[in-house]
Amino acid sequence: MADRRYHPRRLSIDGMTGQHTAGLSIGQVAERTGLSVHALRFYERQELLPTPVHRQGGRRVYTEADLEWLTICVSLRSSGMPVDQIRRYTELVRDGDGNEAQRLELLREHEARVLGQLAELTRALELTRYKIGAYERHLTAGTADTLWNPHRAGAAGGGPVACTAPPTADDAAAEG
Repeated sequence: MADRRYHPRRLSIDGMTGQHTAGLSIGQVAERTGLSVHALRFYERQELLPTPVHRQGGRRVYTEADLEWLTICVSLRSSGMPVDQIRRYTELVRDGDGNEAQRLELLREHEARVLGQLAELTRALELTRYKIGAYERHLTAGTADTLWNPHRAGAAGGGPVACTAPPTADDAAAEG
């Protein structure tokens, strides 16, 4: 029984060798990249591929090189690079040799942004882990009612335990 998702491979001419090679349909590329067909069309409209997608019989035909490039684009996009910067990077690649320093600078700028995001996420993860630990300790000790509650803030009998930031080294030593 035939797989309904099967799309026959299309033949395209390899620009490097002039040989006929098996091409990939848009459905196959979607399946292999995890992108939807709609997203692939968006990437094409935004000119995010260094070479135009070949067409054969009215259908898009992608090469393995297109697939590799799309993998790079997906990674850059998922790490927060804006589409206009991916387009700029693509334009530089498309322009060929001589602009490698510009490509490197664009990637270094993106790396700096990603490192900043990682630092923020690391701080958020540390706080989350601290809060999990605080809740586990208080639930185990039966003192969960002492945790911060905005409905009881300022109530008689002492203030609630805030638990909003990971303890400093001094706090951790005092807790034992």
